[in-house]
Amino acid sequence: MSKKAVVLLSGGLDSATALGVARAGGYETHTLSFDYNQRHKYELSCAKTTSKIHNAVDHKVVSFTTFGGSALNDPTIEVPKGRSLDEMTDAIPVTYVPARNTIFLSFALSYAEVLGAEAIFTGVNAVDYSGYPDCRPEYIKAYQNMVNVATKRTVEGSPINVYTPLIELTKVDIIRLGTSLDVNYAFTSSCYDPDEYGRACGKCDSCLIRLAAFKESGIEDPIPYQ
Repeated sequence: MSKKAVVLLSGGLDSATALGVARAGGYETHTLSFDYNQRHKYELSCAKTTSKIHNAVDHKVVSFTTFGGSALNDPTIEVPKGRSLDEMTDAIPVTYVPARNTIFLSFALSYAEVLGAEAIFTGVNAVDYSGYPDCRPEYIKAYQNMVNVATKRTVEGSPINVYTPLIELTKVDIIRLGTSLDVNYAFTSSCYDPDEYGRACGKCDSCLIRLAAFKESGIEDPIPYQ
């Protein structure tokens, strides 16, 4: 029987790389994305395509309503643009979505138990400027402790492990890792504020980090920009 993994797939560069790592590890992959009224909803079409071209067994999208509180899901809060990389480290940015990874991982945990999956893969990263509290190693450790006592499966002695293969990698390292695993970045989107055609703005924090990393890695970014 093949190993199974639920892979949280946003449609971005990091989660696509995490999918590549899971595949390379011999897992049968089941991808999970979320529609939470994010302004960059174009990422969902990228996630669907990425899931298909990397041979996931299936791809599910969970829709739910959030309470706002972030530039990503509240139209009254502007997405920061044109900031330097140093400015991005000053504080938790307004693009932080309250408790997002806790919500995402909890759906993934439920799905993993239904599938009989041994693993959950997520592309969270604590290194490159995000400043999000739910991307830190101590958060993942705490969540894993909860997982160990949270489900029928784990209580009966069958563990579900949360893997974060990118958590301590730089964005350059992530791109190089994904490239070595034949991850196709042409169908990813990192932009927080793409236009109606899905073209990246090239000015938000996420775009600037992505562009700098591709430049440093010596690999051409294959996605279109405005």
